[in-house]
Amino acid sequence: MDANDNPKTGEHTGNVIFAATLRPYRSLGTAGYAVVMGFVGLTCFISGLMFYALGAWPIVGFLGLDVLLVWLAFKLNYRSGRARETVSLSRDRLVIRKVQPNGRASEMLFNPYWVRLEVSEADEEGVTRIEVHSRGEAVPVGTFLNPGDRTSFARAFRAALMEAKSPGL
Repeated sequence: MDANDNPKTGEHTGNVIFAATLRPYRSLGTAGYAVVMGFVGLTCFISGLMFYALGAWPIVGFLGLDVLLVWLAFKLNYRSGRARETVSLSRDRLVIRKVQPNGRASEMLFNPYWVRLEVSEADEEGVTRIEVHSRGEAVPVGTFLNPGDRTSFARAFRAALMEAKSPGL
């Protein structure tokens, strides 16, 4: 730990050239979620009443199961949205901190001079893969981002990495 390290978080705060926090995109907000679940619940409830009136009462249980499965799918989706990655670059260090949806964190430290950024087009959909390579170690970055966000992040990160490696003040 040196004079530029934050004693509470352990983060390096001196001369940061580039800092980014990457989070998965979730297009459906809280209000949208309430509307969708209300629509699914109301549709299943009305359909269940119709089937019950026709004497097909076992269908009501399956419609309730449908609502439960849609709710569970949204819950798992929003849980995976809690993941994040923090990339912080200064002239003397690159810190990549990954936080999983369950809150477990891992942190990788690199010397920017030895870092090589590899950006590749993975398949016909144009999905970009970003990896930081240093001394035989490869760390993928931004795997949960959409292709456009990955491309713009890679462009900005590459420029910052070149700046960190360039001789200067």
